[in-house]
This record gives sequence, C-alpha cells and structure tokens, in this order.
Amino acid sequence: MTERTFAAEDQLPRVPLPTLEDSCARFVQWCTPLLTAEELAATEEAVADLLRPDGAGRVLHEALREYDRTPGVGSWLDRFWPSRYLGRRDRIALNANFFFLFRDDTALAASTAAGQADRAAALVAAAVDYKLALDREEIAPVTQRGQRLSMWQNKYLFSETRIPGIEQDTVRVPYTEEWPGPSDARHILVLHRGTMFRMDVLGADGIPYAFGDLVGGLCAILKSATEAAPAGTSVGQLTTAARADWARARAELLTDPHNAAALDTIETALFCVCLEDFAPRDEHHASDTLLHGDSANRWFDKSVSFIVFADGQAGINIEHCGLDGTTVLSFVDALLETPVTEHTARSGAREQGLPPVEPIEFRLTDEQRAAVTAAGAAFAQYAADNATTTVSFDDFGTARAKQLGISPDAFAQLSYQLAHRRSKGLTGATYESIATRQYRNGRTEAMRVITPEMIAFVDTMQDPAADTAAKLAAARTAAGAHVARAKQCQSGAAPEQHLWELEWIQRRRGPELGVTDPIPLYRSPGWTIMRDDYLSTSSAPSVNIRYFGFGSTSPKCIGIAYVLLPDRWNLYLATPAAVADEMHAFAGHLRTAVAELEALLAQQ
Repeated sequence: MTERTFAAEDQLPRVPLPTLEDSCARFVQWCTPLLTAEELAATEEAVADLLRPDGAGRVLHEALREYDRTPGVGSWLDRFWPSRYLGRRDRIALNANFFFLFRDDTALAASTAAGQADRAAALVAAAVDYKLALDREEIAPVTQRGQRLSMWQNKYLFSETRIPGIEQDTVRVPYTEEWPGPSDARHILVLHRGTMFRMDVLGADGIPYAFGDLVGGLCAILKSATEAAPAGTSVGQLTTAARADWARARAELLTDPHNAAALDTIETALFCVCLEDFAPRDEHHASDTLLHGDSANRWFDKSVSFIVFADGQAGINIEHCGLDGTTVLSFVDALLETPVTEHTARSGAREQGLPPVEPIEFRLTDEQRAAVTAAGAAFAQYAADNATTTVSFDDFGTARAKQLGISPDAFAQLSYQLAHRRSKGLTGATYESIATRQYRNGRTEAMRVITPEMIAFVDTMQDPAADTAAKLAAARTAAGAHVARAKQCQSGAAPEQHLWELEWIQRRRGPELGVTDPIPLYRSPGWTIMRDDYLSTSSAPSVNIRYFGFGSTSPKCIGIAYVLLPDRWNLYLATPAAVADEMHAFAGHLRTAVAELEALLAQQ
C-alpha cells in the first residue's frame, strides 16, 4: 500500500537552527569576496555588535530559539515564509509569480486532439484526478536519493488564493482552522477575453465530469466570449497592483454583497484556466505571455493558473507564497505524463452532460471601472519595461557535464559568472535557490554563489597570461567550492535566512523584547551588497518543461531561470528594459563561455 501523502510529515527532521556565532562567521565568509577592505572592516564591526553578550542579536536569537521549541511549531522558519512572501508590498505579478511552458509532446497532450478546448479539458481532468487522489492522501510522498520530502505545499495547490492586505497579505486556503480538510469546491475559474466564468468540474455527488463534458463546457465559454470584455470590467487587473492598493480596492468591492459573492466564487475555485485568443509566435512569446500576458485575462492571486493558447500549447503561472518549483514540477509531471483516459478512469469521471457554466460579473461604479482600467494600463507599461530573451543549448546538458567530470549546476554557475564578467566587467552578488524539502515544512535556502574560488576562476579565465593548466585547475577548484557550499545550504547551515529572520523578529516584536534601536548589521556593506543581486538564478529540471521563468529582482538584476536536462539546457532571462543591452550581451557571452568551458574541461 502506498504511504499516505502527509503521513510522514511529523517524522521528518527539523530544520536545524544554527548558532548565532556560526551564522555570523558564515555571513562574513560569504560576503567577503564582494567587499573592499573598508567595507569588510565596517561589516565585521557590525557583526561584532550583533554578537555582543548583552546585545540585540542575543535577545532576538533567544526569542527564535524559544519559538522553535514551541509545541506545534514545525520549523523556526514557519513565520519567516509568511513575512517574506506575504509581507512584500509591491506587485506580485511578474515580480513574484513564476511560470512553466509545457512540452507539446507529453503523454497528456498526445492523448487528445490538438485544439484549445481539448488540451485545456485534458489539463482540467488531470488536475481534478490529482486533487481527488490528494484528498484521499494517495499521492505518494516524493523521495530524493532515498530521503522523503515534505509534502505540505501540496495543500496549497487547490482553492488557494492570496488575499491582499494593507500591512501584510493573508491566504485563503483549505487544511486550515477556517477551512478544515481538503477543498469542498466543485468549480474552477475560467477566463477568456477578459470575461470570467465559473465552471463546475465535479457533479453534485462529487463525481468528476467526463472529458467530453469538460470539452463541451469550455467550448461554450469560447463561443460566448466572442469579443473582449469592455474596458474597466476585468477585475483581475486589480491583482496586478501594489498589494495595499489592491487591498483597498478589494475592501470597497466587498461592500456590495453581489461583488462579495463574486469574489467568494473566484477565491474558492479549485484553480484557474486562462484561455488565450491567439497562438504565440514562438517559445519566447509564449513564455512572456505565461509570465504576465494580458492582465484582463488573469487572476494572479490564484495559486495555480493553467494558460492554454489558441493552438493548444499550454503552461502554468504560479503564485509563490505557498508553492515552490519542486512541488509544482511534481504536480505538473503527474498531470502531463499520463494520458487523459487514464486520468478520467482513475478519478471515476462519468458523463453528466454539459457542466454548469455561468459568467462572474461585478457591479462597478465609474470610479471602480476607472481603477480597473488604470491598473491594467499601469501593468501593461510595467510589462513593457521588462526585457526578456531565451537561450537554448540543444547539444549540452547534464549528461555532457557529468562526462566532463563536473557538477552540472557548478558548470552552469561557472558559465554564468564568466559571461557576467565579460558583459558587465564585474563580479556581482548572485543568488541561487536550494531546495530543503527533506526537512519538516522545508522550502528553500538562499545560496550565495560568489566564493573566492569563483572569483579566482573568472580572473584566471580573463588573464591572457594564464595557460590551460591554470584555467583548468581554477575551474575544478571553483566547481568543488560551489558543490561544497550547495551541500552546506542543503544541510541547513546557511546564514542568510537565519539573520534575516532575526530582523523580522525585531519588526514583529521589537518593543516587547526591548529591541527597538536600529541594528547595524542590516545597514552594513556586507548585508546590503551580498543581497543586492546582479544575477538571480533557479533551476527546474523536468523533461515535461520547455522553459521556466520569473522576473528580475532589482533594477540591475538578470533573472536566470533554467531547465537543465540530460540532453538540453534552456534559459529564460529577464531584466529591466533600461539595462536590456547588458542582458543581451550576457546571453551572447554565455554561448561562448559554455563552449569555452566545455572545451577546457574536455582536455582532462
């Protein structure tokens, strides 16, 4: 019998809480390669202040230790994640949500006609099958190298909606005191040409609609929305606004019971399906549309939005607060690797006729319509100010990296650093996301890629006097240091999130703990420079994905989302349009850096 989905959660090891001394020592070690002597001295002084026996650091760390020992707390990071994700006040569309572009030749796609309604219905049927299996806790816990991984994020896949707040957002989600157990919703949210529809996918008795029924329901939606919704009526555009602005607009909507009911329908829907009225020009265009698209045809606060183009190509947009890439990939793989006939047989779907479909309409004042229109226009400009490109290596992947005797991820990061130095003339702070789901409530750890060995590698590659042996030695040494740091992060021994959570504790409980004065560490050169990303990187290894992507994280940052598989390596790059030339230069240098590094490593 398959182990129940959530059965092992309480048996997983807890995220280890580092000592304050260890985190401070690692922080200094991590930021040093990016600092001048003067900046390092100022940072070391700030660290010494944090470590004072009677200082703020000790008080905050002790408060964190007490929290970690509190009954019912799964991890000392349990409050960190809501602060980090739900606390951000800028727009989440493009800035926080991420996407995957699906392959067109998966088992699910091959089991249907190529049309939009069929492909969308197949995704719906597959997701409903997964949802019902999850309800029964029949989704087997994911394992990695024999280790069971945390499955709690799966509770955020269905009927989860981020709710905007003035100070901090909240989440409306099942498996909570307010909504115990799995979602009991029977409907999904479908958008087409800016009009929203409620469509039932489960009958009154909880039995899923047959695949043909779902196709019929989606076809009815495609036929009914023959023109774009009138300007100012696509309320989903408000989900692109800064969070406090959206919170005020939502509060105003809730004063009308009709609108409150509409919001309830949207927020409880199992997931969202966005039907586009065009076929993308190419994979780059498809990726851009998945990242932001026409905001009239989105509700960015829904955890899961399947986006299906007019030609049947498809992908997914994810709201990040409760879901990380590894969880979504497991979900997507389960959907795409199985024919629709198998999904419907497993879910017990049966013919029930056309599923109920009804438009979701809001009653809006002139002022509210104007606010919707303004939000849509502002986001369209914001998206236009975001430059992107794709880079693909069809002849290089993890198999070749392993052949060369190097960690595939280390090869990727060495390539990025060499290309970045050549395109921008410097080595800058670089973030990489490291999954830590082997721990209870585990999510990710922040890895900082720049080590002394990495800088020495780039310096050597750029030195005209360096011979092949010196370059090869520098590459191997940098790769070894990279792997060692990644393992450090995977073991829970990274400093950034620990020190960051101490800052959050001061914000939340400073007066109560008697810690109200500014803490020098968080204004030190090391803290600000190490976290001011020039490159923000993350990988999504799945054979069912063509591209993965997200927006950049700062005015100078290049976001690098990459799919690195045995036989290929696809990247989606994003940066503000003002520095687009630097991104395109980086892309060009990356192609030559990969070829150069491959040739170098092949010599040994």
